Amino acid sequence: MSKAPRADRQSPHPADRHDLIRVHGARENNLKDVSIEIPKRRLTVFTGVSGSGKSSLVFDTIAAESQRLINETYSAFLQGFMPTLSRPEVDVLDGLTTAIIVDQQRMGADPRSTVGTATDANAMLRILFSRLGKPHIGPPSAYAFNVPSVRASGAITVERGAKKAVKATFNRTGGMCPRCEGRGSVSDIDLTQLYDDSKSLSEAALTIPGYTPGGWNYRLYTESGLVDPDKPIRKYTKRELHAFLHHEPTRMKIAGINMTYEGLIPRIQKSFLAKDKEGMQPHIRAFVERAVTFTTCPECDGTRLAEGARASKIKRISIADACAMQISDLAAWVRGLKEPSVAPLLTALQLTLDSFVEIGLGYLSLDRPAGTLSGGEAQRVKMIRHLGSSLTDVTYVFDEPTVGLHPHDIQRMNELLLQLRDKGNTVLVVEHKPETIAIADHVVDLGPGAGTAGGTVCFEGTVEGLRTAGTVTGRHFDDRASVKDTVREPGGTLEIRGANTHNLRDVDVDVPLGVLTVVTGVAGSGKSSLVHGSIPVSDDVVSIDQSPIRGSRRSNPATYTGLLDPIRKAFAKANDVKPALFSANSEGACPTCNGAGVIYTDLGMMAGVSSTCEDCEGKRFQASVLEYLLGGRDISEVLAMSVTEAEEFFASGEAATPVARRILTRLADVGLGYLSLGQPLTTLSGGERQRLKLATHMGEKGGVYILDEPTTGLHLADVEQLLGLLDRLVDSGKSVIVVEHHQAVMAHADWIIDLGPGAGHDGGTVVFEGTPADLVAARSTLTGEHLAAYVGA
Repeated sequence: MSKAPRADRQSPHPADRHDLIRVHGARENNLKDVSIEIPKRRLTVFTGVSGSGKSSLVFDTIAAESQRLINETYSAFLQGFMPTLSRPEVDVLDGLTTAIIVDQQRMGADPRSTVGTATDANAMLRILFSRLGKPHIGPPSAYAFNVPSVRASGAITVERGAKKAVKATFNRTGGMCPRCEGRGSVSDIDLTQLYDDSKSLSEAALTIPGYTPGGWNYRLYTESGLVDPDKPIRKYTKRELHAFLHHEPTRMKIAGINMTYEGLIPRIQKSFLAKDKEGMQPHIRAFVERAVTFTTCPECDGTRLAEGARASKIKRISIADACAMQISDLAAWVRGLKEPSVAPLLTALQLTLDSFVEIGLGYLSLDRPAGTLSGGEAQRVKMIRHLGSSLTDVTYVFDEPTVGLHPHDIQRMNELLLQLRDKGNTVLVVEHKPETIAIADHVVDLGPGAGTAGGTVCFEGTVEGLRTAGTVTGRHFDDRASVKDTVREPGGTLEIRGANTHNLRDVDVDVPLGVLTVVTGVAGSGKSSLVHGSIPVSDDVVSIDQSPIRGSRRSNPATYTGLLDPIRKAFAKANDVKPALFSANSEGACPTCNGAGVIYTDLGMMAGVSSTCEDCEGKRFQASVLEYLLGGRDISEVLAMSVTEAEEFFASGEAATPVARRILTRLADVGLGYLSLGQPLTTLSGGERQRLKLATHMGEKGGVYILDEPTTGLHLADVEQLLGLLDRLVDSGKSVIVVEHHQAVMAHADWIIDLGPGAGHDGGTVVFEGTPADLVAARSTLTGEHLAAYVGA
């Protein structure tokens, strides 16, 4: 048998030579003409201080250009439905492959989006129950809480070749609960919050935001002719009250215009209740929270499923029971199913569920609403889809995948990153944790500082080379905090008794006051449930979590912190004009772009585009406003300053403004000295947003501060600054409670509360209370073992 001649090993095929991603002249955001070469099919970690340009290089340049080039391969028709992506500011990008971005953006908060629907797990379960469920109720859609049952009658013509068949009825069996429409909860509206029934409509009875006398929302009812606008609402007849509150949508002429009239209740439900509450403006959200109460659906008991779907079972387990199980338990249940007819399906489902456990999310359940996941959990759920993928030679881009992970879980995350690499993929990771930097094949360290002081590559090479490179990251790479010799004595205790939120098991614990307390434990052990669910929110408690700051691109650090008010007043006083002139959202706004700095062009069915306003050149203000100066600078120049520059600017001379400087000092204290005052909040990372909230709340008079993983997004060098800030808070008489995994924060604590021993139903108990030194000496928990290894004990 003859063999084909072997190619000369010394002369590789030309196609095998493309083993680098080449970036030349990258200038996106603060990047300063960066040129690097990134090896393909390797794990490359990008590190550097916060704001040094890591995300600008990885996400805004490499990943963005890959996405843009992929979109260009589609037809012009399809491109019309896609967002228009501009080319990044870079001279040459060569060797790109398809980029899959796995970021920390939280998933949609729609109540019908769950952990199961966000992955393939729910779909596979539906198929499984449609095959094996007893009694059999229908196809997979019969088990889907997103699919309603439909029954129609009439003539339906079905064409099959030359034959035509006429059907009289049409049925589709869906699994949606008809009462709550698959949401799991029903809403009840408090009518007293909608109107004052002692008044008539003519007397402005409606108290709903947006329903002002004279507006169309109001005229819809006063001029409909269905109700008497001059009669007090409490005196309406049953017919009038029904027409006012529950009338079905009807086309009619109102004030000479054809409009659709409907009752106030369905109108409120469509305009307010169908939207994500977290995305509403503050005054609208306050109204919804005041007027609407949500209770578990009494018909489906919160499972979201119709009666038939709940009744069909496999081994006495319904699909509702399966989705409510902890995923690690569900994986064990699926492993016990031995049915040859669905063997491939069981294998695929088993792999998916095992991936959840491997990635440290075995404590979740498939019916967990996606909107309740933290940024780190959401990123790891997105990873599940890619772990079993058959794709190779893909570029995977991760944004701090260790966020929210206990040191015990970081090792498993590292193994998954290496698993993706070993399948022949290029893995790019933006990361600060030394445990993950240590597994890199290639390291790119950006800096040397943040903002305008960053944007250059300080080091490129191996991990060992980084250790001796002399960069900020290199110098701090092997930093290890030591356990404090002496700890502060508490000035009292905060008693928590019988805490049973989520997986907590009637926890009794005393949280010391007047000291730095760290609540720790593996992911899913019950830390957040204990702190946020058991410590009542009051005027004395300042809780700072990682929920995203709500605001448009018009919002920036200056507006969010209240810094803009003293700045505007200082400009107004120096120039003897009105403060409103120095607001881009008020009288000083450029009339062409309305103070946005950009012009948005709606292209109909195509995605809209934005371009810098030609009149104000992106400065957002009228030209006449920019003629007014303070300390030789106009308002746009001040908003372009970094926090550090502005702190110096407002410290002395004509621009001296003590109130502004106090706010700026707090921003610098939390490590945000590199942010520009006018940077849109929509561009901030999760860690930056939390520290911005911390700086804002530091001016309040609360006695107890609760922080949720404040080290998120912090470089090794910045953690020491954060610890100094926490010390200053405690020394000023505050009690600081921190939910944290970072060993340096644990070592610096006065008191540690460790939850566990595992996650989900394996956690929920306090496994240790005491000082860090006692935890290290005992080594009785996972946290104790890792902390002892960290401090070298």
